[in-house]
Amino acid sequence: MTFSRHTVEKIGGTSMSKVHELRDTLLIGERTGADLYGRIFVVSAFGGITNLLLEHKKSGTPGVYGLFSNDDNAHGWLDALTQVADGMRDAHNTVLEHPADVVAADEFVRERIEGARSCLFDLQRLCSYGHFRLSDHMMDIRELLSGLGESHSAFVTTRMLQRAGVNARYVDLSGWRDESVLNLQERIARALDGVDLETELPIVTGYAQCTEGLMREFDRGYSEVTFSNIAAYTGAAEAIIHKEFHLSSADPNLVGADAVRKLGHTNYDVADQLSNMGMEAIHPKAAKTLRKAGIPLRVANAFEPNDPGTLIDDTEAEEASVEIVTGLGVAALEVFEQDMVGVKGYDQGILDVLTRHKVRIVSKATNANTITHYLDAPLKAMRRVERDVQQSFPNARIKVNRMALVSVIGRDLAGLDVTEHGLTALRSGGVKTLAVQHLPGSVDVQYMVAQDQEDDAIRLLHKQFVEEASARLKAA
Repeated sequence: MTFSRHTVEKIGGTSMSKVHELRDTLLIGERTGADLYGRIFVVSAFGGITNLLLEHKKSGTPGVYGLFSNDDNAHGWLDALTQVADGMRDAHNTVLEHPADVVAADEFVRERIEGARSCLFDLQRLCSYGHFRLSDHMMDIRELLSGLGESHSAFVTTRMLQRAGVNARYVDLSGWRDESVLNLQERIARALDGVDLETELPIVTGYAQCTEGLMREFDRGYSEVTFSNIAAYTGAAEAIIHKEFHLSSADPNLVGADAVRKLGHTNYDVADQLSNMGMEAIHPKAAKTLRKAGIPLRVANAFEPNDPGTLIDDTEAEEASVEIVTGLGVAALEVFEQDMVGVKGYDQGILDVLTRHKVRIVSKATNANTITHYLDAPLKAMRRVERDVQQSFPNARIKVNRMALVSVIGRDLAGLDVTEHGLTALRSGGVKTLAVQHLPGSVDVQYMVAQDQEDDAIRLLHKQFVEEASARLKAA
């Protein structure tokens, strides 16, 4: 591969569904000749396709994977796989204009879907013998299915760009019908071998088949992990994620489009905290890879290609300020036991239960005889957690309350008295604060409020720390 001072750029699924619009702005626009190149694009599946392949990310409605793993309805997964094929065809029929490209994409979908169908059938037959267990292979199936979406979108995008006169190159990391046993870096190195970034525009699949098993560790965050590792391996000047919105000081639908401001510049510590609040700018493991490689990350609006977006690096803030206010509904797991003080093992015992049930910890507070974990988990999972914690500590009193955690975040909050002014703003607005937490040197102050007061708390805190601060700057 010929390296240059290039960028590695990722396009998310929602934006991919409008990639034909991006062709005339982000991908090509007014670029000609050499200006078209010096970039690597890593693409997600078209919007909704991964939901059909695995399960709906928000509702949990099973896709092919979910139905295959619980196949008790006469091969319901077969119908789901047909739905995937239909969804893929609908997606590329929207994007592609030339009939020959549509035919090529139709054949691509047919070959991949039929291959996946045969694989699942063969696995079912194999596991009908007592020596083989389907459960032993489910993660491999999840990996196989995941790769179908990105392979399709990368193929279609490549055809679209080639038709427009761009020397685009399809780079498939999915390992389809590849018997090689490669780790992630080896997979990337082999796929990019021979690519000339000065004369070619690689369109790379967001999923990469490798010995590490991206789905096993990162699940739906795998495309950002692939993206960051490509940037690190190739020594990119900058990594760019194109989303359908800017990183803003709050949700504009909540506080008003005129009230929010674009972040513009922040650091990886803030990006990590945003991930912790379920508002990912980038997967934390992907951010760690970029940070270690010394590569700055830019989060840009895919549909505003002339806007520089928000740069994320390790630069310290020039002055203290609140950059963003966001909230998350959490379950507060409170474990009280009088004999806890001075005794080791309580915390670890609770953590073992949370790990076993794959429950994510957002925040935590402790005192002499109480440990409270604020958890991002559905009610069903919390019932199991509560039961198991009670079994581990039969003398403990356990409470589970639903509430909202509202976080005021900034690279530097020193001297702003965020805790005090935030409490005053919430009290003045009629929002009762159930708890507040601020660790010295941290990038956020957390307020726990009733679940139905989350939106009000965000509006009040955003007005206090962002809107009024901006007004004071303008007046100065």
